[in-house]
Amino acid sequence: MVIRQINTLVIKKKPFFFIIDFDKKQPVVMPLDEINPGEILYDINGVKNFEDAPAVSKDIKFKALPVSMARYTTAYNHVQEHIRHGNSFLLNLTFPSRIETDLSLKEIFYISKAKYKLWFKGRFVVFSPEIFIRTEGRKISSFPMKGTMDATLPDAESRLLNSEKELAEHYTIVDLIRNDLSIVAKEVKMEKFRAVENIKTHRGELLQMSSVISGILPENFREYLGDILFQLLPAGSISGAPKQKTLEIIKEVENYDRGYYTGIFGLFDGQNIDSGVMIRFIEKTKEGLIYKSGGGITAKSNCDEEYRELVDKIYIPV
Repeated sequence: MVIRQINTLVIKKKPFFFIIDFDKKQPVVMPLDEINPGEILYDINGVKNFEDAPAVSKDIKFKALPVSMARYTTAYNHVQEHIRHGNSFLLNLTFPSRIETDLSLKEIFYISKAKYKLWFKGRFVVFSPEIFIRTEGRKISSFPMKGTMDATLPDAESRLLNSEKELAEHYTIVDLIRNDLSIVAKEVKMEKFRAVENIKTHRGELLQMSSVISGILPENFREYLGDILFQLLPAGSISGAPKQKTLEIIKEVENYDRGYYTGIFGLFDGQNIDSGVMIRFIEKTKEGLIYKSGGGITAKSNCDEEYRELVDKIYIPV
């Protein structure tokens, strides 16, 4: 139904907004002229549905109450057992952590600085640095992000680029994305490998590493762009490799519902799609605000370091 709706809108060259959750069970597709800014706010690489953001002058109060090390370690050990048995080579392990802040979700949306921002009906806010796919004519590009380090560490960029674990993780995700794009495109190639970006947060700076992979779509791709999107999901960077078996392991070890976290959202402007991965995600629940975060696990991972990465990713980019 949703795939057909996307295909119809693309064929008609009608601009639309879309959200697809991690399990692809609760997708939302809306023509842009039907979006109510009182319910949905977005900023997608500078394309937004609001004017100047209202000023937020108060000091930021933000406290993270991370998932327990015990819960994380239990899941991590199960992941490593699957890796030893060859069931997965890379698995993105995530968990929900409680946070306390005096900011509303809408205030967080306005003050955060990110390529992809979304405030959705007061339910959750996203401020993501990660591109999913973009199209430009028949060219489709993906930008997998894997590799994070505290920028304040001595020689942080060199340590990130020379880390055996981070290199193995990045090679694996690049191969996965190349394989994914090869399902829907020809002439798939890597345009950029391991570019490092500096991200400012309310607690300091982080380094993030990403690559660029592209391919050429068939001439008639707009007739089934919805099918293409769903074939590529979930994003390789937030699942793992091999994808299908790794997804089964994720369900087994995480034991919580990711919901819209690690899904995707974006815009079709009448010609092209621009979309981001829904990482850096805060959700309103009955128990309070929840921040979902995680990172990629490989055979070379260290449990303490991976847990620290999960904690380091609990931030607001201001």
